[in-house]
Amino acid sequence: MMTSKERFLTSIKGGIPDRVPVTPDMSNYIPCKKTGLPFWEIYFKGAIPLWQAYLDAASYFGIDAWAAASVGVPLISTNENVGFSTKLVQRDAEAMIKEVTVKTPDGELYAKDLCYIADPPSPIEKYIKDLEADFKRYKWLLKTDYKLNAEKSEDMKKMFHNLDIAYGGSVSYPGFHMWNCFVQGGIMDLMVAETEIPELLEEWFELDIAVGDQIIKANIEAQPDYILFGGSGTITLASPDLAKKYTLPALKKWSSWTKEAGIPSMIHSCGISRILVDMLVEETNINCINPLEMPPMGDVDIAEVKRTRGKDIALMGNLHTTDIMLNGTPKEVTEAAKYTMKAAGHGGGFILSTGDQCARDTPDENMFALVEAAKEFGVYDKQGNLPKLED
Repeated sequence: MMTSKERFLTSIKGGIPDRVPVTPDMSNYIPCKKTGLPFWEIYFKGAIPLWQAYLDAASYFGIDAWAAASVGVPLISTNENVGFSTKLVQRDAEAMIKEVTVKTPDGELYAKDLCYIADPPSPIEKYIKDLEADFKRYKWLLKTDYKLNAEKSEDMKKMFHNLDIAYGGSVSYPGFHMWNCFVQGGIMDLMVAETEIPELLEEWFELDIAVGDQIIKANIEAQPDYILFGGSGTITLASPDLAKKYTLPALKKWSSWTKEAGIPSMIHSCGISRILVDMLVEETNINCINPLEMPPMGDVDIAEVKRTRGKDIALMGNLHTTDIMLNGTPKEVTEAAKYTMKAAGHGGGFILSTGDQCARDTPDENMFALVEAAKEFGVYDKQGNLPKLED
């Protein structure tokens, strides 16, 4: 029988484990709720590290933990060009606001995040209000130097391995999906920029690549068990052509580096992703993709993608997070899990999960039902079949 860590890593690499790993996506909402604290105590005050809350929740549910979604390889960052000041304002009993001021050689930037008592923070004011005017200030933030915090990394790796959890790195990649987080006008302003001042976005892309190169090198130095590339909404918030222009070059370069280092890689990109699967298989060395959301949030038929691309890339997903996990019964969760494992689990290279983040109020019994379904029906035979799911 494999350990949880072995099971998870075998599947990322496209292999056949002892049974289907099961790791519902719950990197934020559920772990924070389980602490019993106001969410701002975790996100704004750091009362408990998010990764610790995640590990506690993973232990409670008995899942094959996907820890890189909540914590990455620890880094040391230096940027002598900017200075940060932060102020916390208790708006009322239900909400707290974090105000951030950044001083740069070209002037100041301001941002505000709102955190409700039982929800993660969301931006109410972003750094870049006028793209042309503010980008000259914002790009000073991208001139940060990163290196590995080697001592802390080794301590974390030992802790994760002692818990039988794979130690994963986490790296964001460039594109509209990320830039949207910093531009007040969001996708609309970025689309105008792509038409009228594409040189600005091209500069932003080059700066992101330079920073990302440092972060990837630091991750590889740490020798984690795997590296997660994070970029929610890669295609949903852009077009395939824009993703090829601003995202694919980074993923091609960085996944080639991880492959050369012998470290498997995976990517998280929620929303529309069927065309992304083809792009990754044809252009990159990424080993696994999640969450492969089904309509209406995404566009993936898990059986189709397993049939056409399952030999080329490992799959992780894709139970419906609202209809099934939030609003369904344990029996409905079990049946959905059985269908998904039957559709995508044969031959290995599959991790049973959800179509993106489970809602805060997802019933515990539904989480347990998902785990038990994998344990009961997801056991492989020597040929890589799932005999309990065969007709």
